[in-house]
Amino acid sequence: MTELIDDQIQVYAERFSADEPPILEEINTFTQANHPHAHMLSGRLQGRFLSMISSLLKPVQILEIGTFTGYSALCLAEGLAPGGSLHTIELRKEDAAAAQAYFNRSAYADQIRLHVGEAASIIPQLPFTWDLVFIDADKTGYVEYYELVLPRLRKGGLILADNVLFHGQVLEPVISGKNAKAIHAFNEHVKADNRVSTSLLTLRDGLLLIRKK
Repeated sequence: MTELIDDQIQVYAERFSADEPPILEEINTFTQANHPHAHMLSGRLQGRFLSMISSLLKPVQILEIGTFTGYSALCLAEGLAPGGSLHTIELRKEDAAAAQAYFNRSAYADQIRLHVGEAASIIPQLPFTWDLVFIDADKTGYVEYYELVLPRLRKGGLILADNVLFHGQVLEPVISGKNAKAIHAFNEHVKADNRVSTSLLTLRDGLLLIRKK
């Protein structure tokens, strides 16, 4: 896997970003030590960015597609408006169970709702208008998830899509990997959509900010 950000720059950026709350540090440490796909964790720098964006928006309803071990959900929950809620969807039962255990111990236990199953089936069943959406799930599903959530995103609401540089594979002259192809197609799809405005950040593995006009 290609690392897009120099390690020294990463360390320097983390030095001048806020510290992780203790429960996030615990999730980070546990996941890095025990999960075979630990690289999927948002991590401290991106996590503090997610927290900052959420805190600025003060969303009432957040949707996360792809819970993993719960790190990013807890970052996003830091900005929830009083009485707000975060719905997060995870396909893998084992990861969902790990995340739920952390949610139960967090300050946001009463505000986070974890759904286990296929996101494409669950999203239409959630009767909410979203203020903030974070897409970080199977890459071949990004376009479908985007089209499912955009009609329910409030005007001025924000979608954040993770891994939009896909380890640099989107830069290949001929994109060959299935996931890289899917991500590039997603980026092209959103770029051509006049319902939104976008900004692609070179944070971690690429984060696309999509604001509904």
